[in-house]
Amino acid sequence: MQAKVIWERDLNFLAECESGQTTRLSGNGEHLSPMEAVLSAVGGCSSIDVVMILQKSRQEITGCECNLEAKRAENDPKVFTNIHAHYVISGKDISEHHVKRACGLSLEKYCSVALMLTGNVDITHSYEIV
Repeated sequence: MQAKVIWERDLNFLAECESGQTTRLSGNGEHLSPMEAVLSAVGGCSSIDVVMILQKSRQEITGCECNLEAKRAENDPKVFTNIHAHYVISGKDISEHHVKRACGLSLEKYCSVALMLTGNVDITHSYEIV
């Protein structure tokens, strides 16, 4: 995997990935900050796992939302100290057992983004079925 980050102006950068996808990053609030990108990546990676696991468990899932809340250290470097992921799952006759299992498996075994943070960030989760 490769990526290139190119300075555009001020504190704005263009990230180009090997896949051809691009995103803009910013240190001044004009675009996604690098820390917001990391937090979003935890939610995106984990949500992919949760959806896949629930689908393999033959759950009739129609929606998955991952709401994330992170706390950062007060002093530089202001790394994440805690991340809480709250999954909101919707569908027909969704089994709580399967949702609990899917969320846990994602963050403890499959989500490569979350697992990279293990040992440095306390990651917790909760879920609800609507």
